Amino acid sequence: MSVNPLQFVRHKGIVAPLDKANVDTDQIIPKQFLKSIKRTGFGDNLFDAWRFEDEGSIGKPISERQPVEGFVLNDERYTDASILLARENFACGSSREHAVWALLQHGFRCVIAPSFADIFYNNSFNNGLLPVQLTSEQVDELFEQASKSQPIELTVDLEDQSVSGGDPLTYRFEIEDVRKNRMLKGLDEIGLTLEHVNAIQAFESRHRLANPWLFKQDTA
Repeated sequence: MSVNPLQFVRHKGIVAPLDKANVDTDQIIPKQFLKSIKRTGFGDNLFDAWRFEDEGSIGKPISERQPVEGFVLNDERYTDASILLARENFACGSSREHAVWALLQHGFRCVIAPSFADIFYNNSFNNGLLPVQLTSEQVDELFEQASKSQPIELTVDLEDQSVSGGDPLTYRFEIEDVRKNRMLKGLDEIGLTLEHVNAIQAFESRHRLANPWLFKQDTA
C-alpha cells in the first residue's frame, strides 16, 4: 500500500529544539543548493551553514564534511527527530518552496513555532508538512522539556488539533477547516479541485449547450 506524502493525520516523533527566532529560508536551504530542476536532494543541505564548518560545499558527501559542534541537528539525541521546534517568525525571507522540501527530505513532518512566515505556511500545506502554531509560553515549555538530557517524543494529532507528550502536557492548536481537511485527505490544490469534478463537468456541458458557437471547429 503506497503512502500519500501529502496526508497528515497523526504523527509521533522526537523533537529537535532549534532555539532561534526569525530563521529565514536562506538559512533553511542556502541559495547555492537551488540549482537542481528536480524537487529532490535538498535534505542533506538543510541548515547547511549552521550544520557544517565547510559551509556551501556543493556535491561533497555528508560523510566527508565537518559538522559544527553544538548545533542541534548534529546532536545524536536528535538524529531521528521528525518534529522541529522553533521560535517566532519561522521561515521568513524569500518565498522559496525548497525550504519546505528540505525539511521534509531531512525527515521532518511537523514544525512547531509561535508564528510562521505566510508564504512558508502556505507552501507547507501544499507539500504535506504540518505547521503548528502555539503560544510563545507553550513553546517555552516545550523547549524546556526538549532540551533535557533525554529527548522528548510528542504526538501531533491533526484530527484532534492537539500536541501531547512530555511531562505530561497537552496543547490545542487552531487551523482553518479547509487546510485541515486537505491534509487529512492528502490533497493538494489540484486534488481539492478534482473533488468537484462532477460539478465541473456538468457546468461544461451546460456551457457548451448554451453557447454552441464557441465550440464550433474551423473546417476551412
